[in-house]
Amino acid sequence: MIKGSLPALVTPFKNGELDLDALKHLVEWHIEQGSSGLVPVGTTGESPTLSHAEHEKVVEVVVETAAGRIPVIAGAGSNNTAEGIRLVRHAAKVGADAALVVTPYYNKPTQRGLIAHFTALHDAADIPIIIYNIPSRSVIDMLPETMGELSKLPRIIGVKDATGDLSRVPQQRITCGTDFLQLSGEDATAIGYNAHGGLGCITVTGNVAPKLCAQMQKATLDGDYALAREINDKLMPLHISLFLEPGLVGAKYAMSLLGLCSDEVRLPLTPLADETKAHIRAAMEHAELL
Repeated sequence: MIKGSLPALVTPFKNGELDLDALKHLVEWHIEQGSSGLVPVGTTGESPTLSHAEHEKVVEVVVETAAGRIPVIAGAGSNNTAEGIRLVRHAAKVGADAALVVTPYYNKPTQRGLIAHFTALHDAADIPIIIYNIPSRSVIDMLPETMGELSKLPRIIGVKDATGDLSRVPQQRITCGTDFLQLSGEDATAIGYNAHGGLGCITVTGNVAPKLCAQMQKATLDGDYALAREINDKLMPLHISLFLEPGLVGAKYAMSLLGLCSDEVRLPLTPLADETKAHIRAAMEHAELL
């Protein structure tokens, strides 16, 4: 079952190219650290600047390295339905356990258009699909009623909810049913999300502190919110500091301090300002990661 701490995996680079050795090491590290699953080639995986061949290669390597030990939910979103179908079919072909599909960005479809888009992707391949609803990036917001309609399709199994609105969880329990998988897309409110009925978080912080994020998620799923809050108190400065600039840039810098990969990113993203680096380093020390 897909639940718990699911890092939105960064894509390591070395001299402008994919660093596949580092990627394989990250998969092994996350499994050892207790992550419940991995989500490659989402926004945190720099999917907007990966070529199609690179995108597919990253999914293939993560699936092959994980080897069924934990679920792999492959990023497969596009604002072009035909391209989304191709990505979902590729994820299914190489053995991903599910596909994460973002609401189409920039071209702003209606709610009716969202239903048509996700229905076409659902029908294209025999693989579960998790909707990624993030209005701050895609501009459009999939409403709970629309999600309820899509939840009737057998392979639309859940949502990564990055609205930041915790009331969405009970609203979507009403429209989608209590078996619909609801995952937080925001580290800072992940405890509250689970308290309302969520079952996990697709996490950026989990790239840097996978063991703590996994322990926090387990505590919430066990109903031990006192322990979850204790762990989150250690993590909160990191949740904040990683997003002082784009989160994946912060995550890569923090990971470079741990010797996991380089902090290299692709334009239009740029390396962190020194002030941001200092904040992240202090947050890692607070979490006893350094």
